[in-house]
Amino acid sequence: MTGQATPQRESLGSILGGRKGAIDASLPPLAFVIGWLAAGSSIAWGAAAAIATAVVVGVVRLTRGDKARAVVVSLAAVIVAALIALHTGRAQDFFLIQVLSNVASALLWVTSVVVRWPLLGVVVGLLLGQKTRWRKDPDLLRAYSRASLVWSLQYVLRVVVYLPLWWAGELVALGVARTVMTWPLQALTIAVSGWVLYRTLPKEHPGLRVVPESGRE
Repeated sequence: MTGQATPQRESLGSILGGRKGAIDASLPPLAFVIGWLAAGSSIAWGAAAAIATAVVVGVVRLTRGDKARAVVVSLAAVIVAALIALHTGRAQDFFLIQVLSNVASALLWVTSVVVRWPLLGVVVGLLLGQKTRWRKDPDLLRAYSRASLVWSLQYVLRVVVYLPLWWAGELVALGVARTVMTWPLQALTIAVSGWVLYRTLPKEHPGLRVVPESGRE
């Protein structure tokens, strides 16, 4: 039985994917900083560069087969961030939505563990077509809970780094931090949470794609 279960323990990264999306998301903020610097601290030019980059990224994503709705949401987020910075007249406010979204994400992921609906389990369950059946398996529920805490830590870490830089108006440092803490941190989070997930599961457990007979609906 163990030999049959081993092939099903694929990496969490192969299930979640998303590296391209994370890289794409880091380009408009980087373009904002570059545009701001190139134009002599002009928020308008930085905003224009960010929006133009977001449009190009959106077109590329559509040609890759990404859903139009996701592309529109991403573009809208960049436009709103640019409008906030233009309205306040503070370049660092382009990153305000990013700071707030990470605060919200950290709270959401921690809360999901507390209420025994760990978000990592919800996401993986949907991707694997198992919906919420994994919650009937105590081992999977425990594993997803511990792994979800790893995900919450990535958001906490971003807030700890972003918030002081935003407060101090360190735009260039924010841009660098936003780039470094997007896909590299996400890749690390997926790797560590995957290790925690499988480390928590008993060796004889069949894996993420299999729900034991006692837990089937």
